[in-house]
Amino acid sequence: MSTTIVRRSAAGVLAIAAVAGTTMISASPAAAASYQCKSSKKSIDTANYSGPWADQWDVTTTLCAKRTGSYVYAYAKVSWDGPVFAEIDDPWIFDSARFRLQVKRSQSGTDPVKVSKDFYAIEGRLENSDGYGNYNGSYTTGTISWKAGTAKGYADGELQLDWRRCCGGYHNHGFSASPVV
Repeated sequence: MSTTIVRRSAAGVLAIAAVAGTTMISASPAAAASYQCKSSKKSIDTANYSGPWADQWDVTTTLCAKRTGSYVYAYAKVSWDGPVFAEIDDPWIFDSARFRLQVKRSQSGTDPVKVSKDFYAIEGRLENSDGYGNYNGSYTTGTISWKAGTAKGYADGELQLDWRRCCGGYHNHGFSASPVV
């Protein structure tokens, strides 16, 4: 009996919303406008390996920004076609890895960074393989924002890789910034 009443009530509410021309889903300010994105690719050599097998990481990064009112929002999606290694889910490829996402103010001269955030969770994704040792995957950052007022801004970012026991710390790999919003 209660299932029938709930179904009829839900159907009635949906019908009223449809007739009234409203939606029952409220969107956050960050979801209101569409993002402007730019993708770029880079081939990154596995710095701590010099053997005979292929060891390139073909990385594609899409940096996105949008304006909603006086705020500029940004996020990044990183995907990669990595090498095939003998070890599956090797947690020792990197000492550390992160994606640094930034919102920059667009102005003449050097564009200053207004907001920056490091996303370390990408390391676990980079070190995660399929059952055959193939290191392919993707990672999407969270969203960051900057109260820009009337100023223009855009998303910029870099993949920072600190290879295991090699090469003196982070190596920065920059990608094309998003369009200015």
